[in-house]
Amino acid sequence: QVPLVESGGGLVQAGNSLRLSCAASGSSFSINAMGWYRQAPGKQRELVAFITNGGNINYANSVKGRFTISRDNGKNTAFLEMNSLKPEDTAVYYCNAEVTMDRTGIQYRYWGQGTQVTVSS
Repeated sequence: QVPLVESGGGLVQAGNSLRLSCAASGSSFSINAMGWYRQAPGKQRELVAFITNGGNINYANSVKGRFTISRDNGKNTAFLEMNSLKPEDTAVYYCNAEVTMDRTGIQYRYWGQGTQVTVSS
């Protein structure tokens, strides 16, 4: 198991910013990619952004130009800087990590517990 601990959610007004953090604890694995997904009430979970070990980044069209994903590889931590927030960004945001276990070479995918982001108009 690779626990993912998220932080940084909250309630903000439209146009403001929030920064989410996700830290993967432990040391017996290598992280291949980390990303953020979100799920609004009554909607399916959707990809927001992800970043690979090689630095490749992908964003959902709805957040391009407003959100920035980054990683601190030395600390197994990912960040999501969210600017110009809109009410439609309101959702529970989940961190995701794709890892390879050092001992077995098996790849797994882990999820954080989710953090609520609410944007008021």
